[in-house]
Amino acid sequence: MTCYFVTGAAGFIGSSLCDRLLEGGHRVVGYDNLSTGQERFLASAQRGARFTLVRGDVLDATALAEAMRGSEFVFHLAANADVRFGTDHPSRDLEQNTIGTFRVLEAMRATGVTQIAFSSTGSVYGEATVIPTPEDAPFPVQTSLYAAAKVAGEALIQAYCEGFGMRAWIFRFVSILGERYSHGHVFDFYKSLRADPARLRVLGNGKQRKSYLHVDDCLDAMQLAIARADAKINIFNLGTDEYVDVDESIGIICAALGVTPEREYTGGTRGWIGDNPFIFLDCARVRALGWAPKITIRQGIVRTLRYLQANAWLLEARR
Repeated sequence: MTCYFVTGAAGFIGSSLCDRLLEGGHRVVGYDNLSTGQERFLASAQRGARFTLVRGDVLDATALAEAMRGSEFVFHLAANADVRFGTDHPSRDLEQNTIGTFRVLEAMRATGVTQIAFSSTGSVYGEATVIPTPEDAPFPVQTSLYAAAKVAGEALIQAYCEGFGMRAWIFRFVSILGERYSHGHVFDFYKSLRADPARLRVLGNGKQRKSYLHVDDCLDAMQLAIARADAKINIFNLGTDEYVDVDESIGIICAALGVTPEREYTGGTRGWIGDNPFIFLDCARVRALGWAPKITIRQGIVRTLRYLQANAWLLEARR
């Protein structure tokens, strides 16, 4: 039985990971400041004796190290994920995504934990010139503060692995869908259509192409990669071998809801600064380990939508 330390434990992916680790018979210490995470996501985990929730901020070095003591492996998922509003508060990505990662690494060094899995992003490839984009693609100019902060986090982790004998698994996600999803396009479109099913405002021109991955497939890939890849630094893209454009995604959502809104486009090829028009990752590296996604993008969108319909409280909680 391993003791895992999970930052961002009350978030969408973090809480799902906690449940998965507990189902595997492990001990889990969840760490979250509950600024965006939902304690209700941890209701099942908190019913067991092998789970502990610590309310704390990753920027609090003392509290972080104290909570981490006794753990053997860190999943660092805590982050500011508001890519769209990054330029409204430039320091937030630096503090929560870069300095927060530094604090986690320092807490690991102080407590003797030597293994870390990190949630990075496919956005680190910027407006990639190679599509599908492999892990060894050259990094272009960064187009969002979020991605820039994640690149810095990756670099810190790699330097700590070299300098302090740590081992890391860095996962560059596409957008993740599924139950407990509380941020992103399905959430935003559903909330808008729930308020007014007759019209829908769409940022950009609706032609931005994105790949999505269901949270169950994401966790399967992470656990398999950690079990089978044992280099000092292991970097994996996580995504599907398909993508949809925004208009297709809207069509799936509207068909599932039975609505036909008039679409109002704001125009341009990007919805906001840093909205890369085409994100599609080459996932051959993780597939070579024996992993393949089981849930299509269409299925993932519908499952996410059904969850939101059944959990209207989340729309208010994320206001």
